[in-house]
Amino acid sequence: MDKPSVIVTKMQKNDIGQVAEIESQVFSMPWSKQGFLDALNQDTIFVVAKHQQKVLGYCGMYCSFEEGEITNVAVSPQVQKQGIGKKIISGLLELAKEKKITRIVLEVRVSNAPAIQLYEKFGFQSVGVRKGFYEKPREDAMIMVLEQIPSFQ
Repeated sequence: MDKPSVIVTKMQKNDIGQVAEIESQVFSMPWSKQGFLDALNQDTIFVVAKHQQKVLGYCGMYCSFEEGEITNVAVSPQVQKQGIGKKIISGLLELAKEKKITRIVLEVRVSNAPAIQLYEKFGFQSVGVRKGFYEKPREDAMIMVLEQIPSFQ
């Protein structure tokens, strides 16, 4: 597949079906459609990357005061390694900055080197490990923090 032209926008309710499909392809313990719907009704930022009307990836973050916690980031297996994850994170961080979020935390599987490298490019730093955080398979999570959201001019 040629590199698609991608736009990143806020997730809408009508995106949830495609998002849940990607979620089930990427994660061993996927969120349900209802889980995404519930999340959209809370203090969150969820973005999707789309080519035409097809969702290629998404990212979500819970917001509390000036802090955000990234919950899930996924790109459809058919279009991974094409820069879509980078666009999604950029879009999420822009919206976080608009919302006056100053600090973002996330967990990532310690074996997920591509994701860790992507987060590091944005300035996330490892601050510790949560032992046995993930299931199916059981694995430790690296805790990463972004203390200052970069500018995107």
